[in-house]
Formats: sequence, C-alpha cells, structure tokens
Amino acid sequence: MEVTLGFMPFVDSAALIIASEKGFAADEGLRLRLVRETSWANIRDRVAVGQFDGAPMPAPLPLAANLGLYPVSPALLVAMTLNLAGGAVTVSQALFDMLKHAQPNLDPSSLDPIAAGQALKAVVRYRQASLKPLRFAIGFDHSSQGYQLRYWLNACGLVVGRDVDLVALPSPLMADALSEGAIDGFCAAEPWNSLAVSKGVGRILTTSAEIWRNGPDKVLGLSKKWAQDNDLALDALLRALHRSAQWCGNRDNIEELAGILAAPRHLGVEGHLMLPALTGEVTIAPGLSQKREGFLVLERKTGGFPRQSQALWFYSQMVRAGHVVHSAENRNTVVQTYRPDLYRRALKPIFAPMPATDDMRQAMALSGSDGFFDGAIFDPDRLENHLSP
Repeated sequence: MEVTLGFMPFVDSAALIIASEKGFAADEGLRLRLVRETSWANIRDRVAVGQFDGAPMPAPLPLAANLGLYPVSPALLVAMTLNLAGGAVTVSQALFDMLKHAQPNLDPSSLDPIAAGQALKAVVRYRQASLKPLRFAIGFDHSSQGYQLRYWLNACGLVVGRDVDLVALPSPLMADALSEGAIDGFCAAEPWNSLAVSKGVGRILTTSAEIWRNGPDKVLGLSKKWAQDNDLALDALLRALHRSAQWCGNRDNIEELAGILAAPRHLGVEGHLMLPALTGEVTIAPGLSQKREGFLVLERKTGGFPRQSQALWFYSQMVRAGHVVHSAENRNTVVQTYRPDLYRRALKPIFAPMPATDDMRQAMALSGSDGFFDGAIFDPDRLENHLSP
C-alpha cells in the first residue's frame, strides 16, 4: 500500500526518511511517497484536501487544527512522538554583544536559560527608552519551539508583544534574515541553528532541551479519516517508524544517517551540519562547542509514546498566548487528538517498551532532568492553575 506523507527539512524528519531509505516501511508492506514541503501551512492544507495522508508535524499543530484555528482545518490525530528536543534559540552577534555588556558574567558556553533570560531582560530595559522591541522569528505560530520560546520569555519576566515581537518565518530563511538584520534572533529545529553559526551570523544562546528537558517536538500527525479507513496500514507505519527510530538512535549509524539526510531531496544542506544534532556536540559559536546530552533525541525507549498530558501542556500555552479560549469542550478535543491507544495497539505485537502511565508529573519526579528550566511541574489534573501567565 502507498502512503503519501509530507515533510519539512529538519533533522527530526530522520525516522520518516530512514523508514523509506533503509526498507523499514517496505518490510511492513508499505510504499512511502515522501514529499518535501516549504511550510507547515502547506503541509496542513495538503492534508486537509487529501493530497497527504499525514506528516511529521509540530506537536501543537494537530491540536490547533482540531480546535478549528485555521480557515481550512483538517481533522487530525497524533499516533506517535517522533523526537524530543532538537531546537535552539539563536541570536545575532550584535544582540549577543549587548547581552554580554548587560551581563558581563554571562558564560557563552553554559547555554543556561536563566542567565540568558536575565541578560535579555536587561537589554530590553535599556532599549525600551528609544528602540523598537527585539524581533525573534519562529517557524510557525503553533509550533513546539514557538510555545517553548514564549514560556521561556514569560518565565524570565518578558512580555511577548511588548518586550519581544515574534514573527513567523520559514526556518531555512532564518540565517539570512539574521544576517540582514531583519530579526535579532530565532528559535528553530536543527540544522538551521547550526547553519547560522557556520555562516558566522549567529550564536546559540540556549536550547529547547535546556528549556524543557525531553519535551516533545515533532509528532506523527495523520488524517483522521485516513487512519480510520486504513487501520492495518497505520499499525504497519507505526512499526516501521519505531524500527527506523531505533536505527537512527544507534550511534554507529550517525555518519550514514547524516549523509542520507543531507541529500538534496531531503534536507539539501552539507552533511556536517547534521552532526551537532546527531552527536550532541553543539557548536555554539565558531570555535566554541559543548557536549550536550539530549540535545536531540530520536529514540529512547518510551519516547515515541504520544502523551495526552503533554498535549495538555501545549494547550495551556495556547490559552496563555490568547490563541484559543479555554473550555471543557476544547480540553476534551485536545485529549482526543493524541491517541496512545493506537500506539499501544500497533507496537504491542513487537513488545516495544510502553510507559505504565501517561503522567508528566511522575516522569519529572522520577528524574530531575525531565522538566522545565524554572522547576515548574505541570499537573494536567489542575489544568486551570496553568492557564494564566
């Protein structure tokens, strides 16, 4: 059976690309037709009109679609998480110089979001008297990076729309926008932060893994109608992606993986730009690197499990941003979008590891590194407590 899936040129599309290139999909009786796209809006719309069966998507995009936030909103479901973390906040050299002036003790190699946020707040105070707000780009309004950036700024005492303006811009254009002075910084998935660093136009200030350790980024978003009409193919696709993710997570395959992803039909950038995400050796600035475990996680036991509690965290941020109004109906829509039952059904026959419970609080309590940089613990049972900035 042929399955048509769109994708965007990010390293976190690895499991999808490898499932096709290395035969994991074929082993399950599937022919994957992969179509590279230029924007999340295009992917959303092509799923809506039936040209795509699904795609790797930012975790909040299927929620926004099912909440009716788009002119043409496809009915979507999420059957799998494809990666954890994998993004960064990159700033221009000019802004970094201002941050260092405002906070002389700022360690450029620490990637500490608290210290970076304090320096950014000091710069904003200085600029408020005579200059426009700083301008940061995100790839899509309803993206994982977008909501994590908002969360970080808010927790550091900065107000989006007053202190920092956010603009939507395709990630492949961000390095050039930084070079031209059109933006002061951006938050994007790899390899676009590494591209800005390699061009000498940007420095990585902090990473999504520092803001939310092991937070989900991309998910497998599927047409609800396609999934209902093709349950056997859905199960086969999830098994293929699970096995592909295991291959991607094997460090012995890094060099081959980087070469496959770099191909023009996939990401179309130089292979060395994949290595920071794949090895965790993050080049923060030219000549300055840091080893960061968990910078991008493509495979980790139960990492593929689509947690409804994480969907509710994104929903809470959507409410805080004014993108949607909270109601019991909207909450139920969010919970019903993420389908751990489909994940369990597909992977049970191959004895894939499964979490005992879908509970963010338990996961964070068991590991102090699994959580938010400000120490907050999200409680989905007390959702209303998390809806105000």
